[in-house]
Amino acid sequence: MNEAVSPALEGVSISASAARRLNAILKGEAGAALRISVKGGGCSGFQYAFDVDRTRADDDVVVTRDGATLLVDPVSLELLKGAELDFVDDLMGQSFRVKNPNAVASCGCGVSFSV
Repeated sequence: MNEAVSPALEGVSISASAARRLNAILKGEAGAALRISVKGGGCSGFQYAFDVDRTRADDDVVVTRDGATLLVDPVSLELLKGAELDFVDDLMGQSFRVKNPNAVASCGCGVSFSV
């Protein structure tokens, strides 16, 4: 397992706002982290999945920022290289969003994408 991997090294990062929100959501949940994965489906070919996870696989990439932890499996990492997990609070609502430079198209809600 890769502990506290440099975001520049693995190409996945967490914004300051996402780290603050993750810490608020997972407060009191010892060992919990946000797992982001990419699955087939959605209106654009692939979709992001977000899950709270208390277990880590040996090959998970672990990215941390300000006490917040993000887990990414190796298969999903290939589609997330250079991506940033962000948290936005705007007129459309609050949500985690993935800023993924590999996505050439995405749906309006930002949950599915194509490469």
